[in-house]
Amino acid sequence: MRFGWHAVSGSLVLALTLVGYLSLDAAEPPARPGSGVQAAAAQRPDAATTISERGTLDTYCVSCHNQRLRTGGLALDTVDVGNVGAEPEVWEKVARKLRAGAMPPPGSRRPTQPTYDALIASLENALDRHAAAIVNPGRTEALRRLTRTEYHHAIRDLLDLDVDVTALIPGDAADRNGFDNMAGVLSISPALLQRYVSAAHKISRLAVGGAPIGPSVQSFTMPITVVQDDRLSEDSPFGSRGGLAVRHNFPVDGEYEIAIKLQTNYVGYLRGMLSSHEVELRLDGARVRTFTVGGQAPGRPAPSSYEGNIFGSTEWEDYMHNADQHLRVRLPVRAGPRLIGAAFPRERWSPEGINQPRAFGFALAVDAMPDTNPGLGSIEISGPYEVSGPGDTPSRRQVFVCRPAREAEEKACADRILSRLARRAYRRALTAADVEVLQRFFTQARERGSFDQAIGAGIERILSAPDFLFRIERDPAASTPGQPYRLSGYELASRLAFFLWSSLPDDQLLDLAASGKLDDPTILKQQVERMLADGRSKALVDNFFGQWLTLRGARTHVPDPGTFPQFDDGLREAFERETDLFITSQLREDRSLVELLTANYTFLNEQLARHYGIPGVYGSRFRKVMLGEGQYRGGLLGHGSVLMVTSYPTRTSPVLRGKWLLENVLGTPPPPPPPNVPALPERGEGGKPATVRALLEQHRSNPVCATCHAQMDPLGFALENFDAVGAWRTSDAGAPIDPTGAMADGTKLQGLAGLRSVLGGRREQFARTVAEKLLTYALGREVEYYDMPAVRAVTRAAAADGYRWSSVIMEVVRSAPFQMRRPGEPAPAPSTVASHR
Repeated sequence: MRFGWHAVSGSLVLALTLVGYLSLDAAEPPARPGSGVQAAAAQRPDAATTISERGTLDTYCVSCHNQRLRTGGLALDTVDVGNVGAEPEVWEKVARKLRAGAMPPPGSRRPTQPTYDALIASLENALDRHAAAIVNPGRTEALRRLTRTEYHHAIRDLLDLDVDVTALIPGDAADRNGFDNMAGVLSISPALLQRYVSAAHKISRLAVGGAPIGPSVQSFTMPITVVQDDRLSEDSPFGSRGGLAVRHNFPVDGEYEIAIKLQTNYVGYLRGMLSSHEVELRLDGARVRTFTVGGQAPGRPAPSSYEGNIFGSTEWEDYMHNADQHLRVRLPVRAGPRLIGAAFPRERWSPEGINQPRAFGFALAVDAMPDTNPGLGSIEISGPYEVSGPGDTPSRRQVFVCRPAREAEEKACADRILSRLARRAYRRALTAADVEVLQRFFTQARERGSFDQAIGAGIERILSAPDFLFRIERDPAASTPGQPYRLSGYELASRLAFFLWSSLPDDQLLDLAASGKLDDPTILKQQVERMLADGRSKALVDNFFGQWLTLRGARTHVPDPGTFPQFDDGLREAFERETDLFITSQLREDRSLVELLTANYTFLNEQLARHYGIPGVYGSRFRKVMLGEGQYRGGLLGHGSVLMVTSYPTRTSPVLRGKWLLENVLGTPPPPPPPNVPALPERGEGGKPATVRALLEQHRSNPVCATCHAQMDPLGFALENFDAVGAWRTSDAGAPIDPTGAMADGTKLQGLAGLRSVLGGRREQFARTVAEKLLTYALGREVEYYDMPAVRAVTRAAAADGYRWSSVIMEVVRSAPFQMRRPGEPAPAPSTVASHR
């Protein structure tokens, strides 16, 4: 039952309350020095050091970076190198460029490496001393909407209900750092608010087992580009072939219909219908029914081509389009999450005559003919057609922690249920006003419906509240502008949970927050270790690593089927699975983050091993494989997922791969390209085929392009032995691959082995990049110049433990930007004119 007043008032309450909260946070104020935190006093470097620094800058930098030229918007001839605290933003920019080896630019006179190192160390030490004396933890916006992923995980953990929210609320845009949880891009609009209110209504009904208004249909489709010659899922039985296994949440106990649809070719013919085949339907692993399909139609088979069917049998024509119509069953199903699977028993099948080239990828849609093996197209689940009750679901067990025996007990039970859920949802202690609002919603709904429906109305109100939909951090009433303050226990608990789980804090975290024990460093460390060991930390792999390394792009990247006919969606899923298992193992085993680049193992199944040219791996199951000499698949740089997302659909791109390494490994992103840069030519001189390397050499002949490409291209050339879908190759456009290059600082590279060696020797730089990316993700805002001392502190502390993941994550949590916040600027006093108005 839906309550019209509740739907309208819920939207109004949400919108009006939101307006109040928006006034909490003023525009981001400029950085102001704070003074009240304990820190070491800043120390001025001695005169000899100052003279050395000034002499180095005058010799190598000032000719371009002066008040007249201001190259890159930077003038170093007038700033005081002996007092970096006066202009820390300038010196942080200088230190970053020097550490990258990007300045002076290639071709210019450069200092020796010891001079480089001494200047960098001197600048960064001075900046760190200044930051220790004047702490500036920055300020994340006071009001930040949950991302769609965080919303999904919050519903799952609050109600034990795994709902596909992609159909309920839109996705989120990423900022320039690649993360979608940045406060600055999580905008809100009236239309989006209404989507959240509608989602709250649907989810609350599912949680309490409310009967749907009528039957609905949900279809799960198998991509046409997946080759179904083997067992495709760990949820499918051994000895099966192809098929699909899906998890579906049945809303109530009732009768449902499950239908199996087979794949067709491009003119609508079902595949494999010349002979009979079996297909099994399973529910939670138990066989429901075995169907037989194919080889049953009367009349003469039609020719293979579509045009020939006008001369064939009408009965056969109909059968070739509709042979799967009987692959359906209606049966009673208990409410809750259930595993539905359909697959073919594995058969030994070989066509007569000479073996033809195997069809892959999009060629399947065209080449799949009546005499091939059938494939599963989709599973459709419809219902319920008859409802027998709400059922005993995980979500109902999570919600109904009490059951009133009589009407007089209902209010107390409702208060217990809704208060417990609201505390988790709002991530704080409840006020009397919070409880009163929920009581009112329950009481009004109970007058019109059952106890369960009234609880559903209360849950709908919780899921529509700003305190659930937004992460809110309020400045303390006694805060002083410019004076950083520590987050409250509840705010720290929320930061921890959304950082490591992309979800709500659990009861243990909230209890520690309420008692003030999260301020104890020992307890905080125990909680971080507990949270990393929890299965919910998988969100860190999916969200942080997926966005930092741009791995999410593997899901939508479409290599050209004409250029790479061997690529199919099964291989795409194998790419994603390999990287997922590899990163998860790094975190679970608490390895050094450097092993992301240097590991000598990976995770493979037979299809992926065959693509990589690695023998001895059989079957669809992924397993850890140690790699021998000359096998370059260990570490991320040999993974098909990374190599594919850093390529174009038709060819490799040393530019994209080099840019990816600069941004995500070395932490030195190149500047954006200038306007009107000419595109890379498609062919060489005279229209002849040419290697990508040769085409780039043509492109770099333009002086406008040369500087940036000198940083990116050599890194990308080292990966040129991998094609655009990660397969190993030795030639391009008929010419041998040349995987050599030289970095901006003169370091020579020789293929992947050389690149891995160079990057392994720059582990401190890589660790700093990881720390910066982790801090950006954890804070939900860009890392600014005043955060860089904290990044360096994280890196130094983690170095003592070999850069293990637990150390890096723990140091991020201990950092001032994570545990503290800068208050907003006070609102300006009204002017005299305004007051008279």
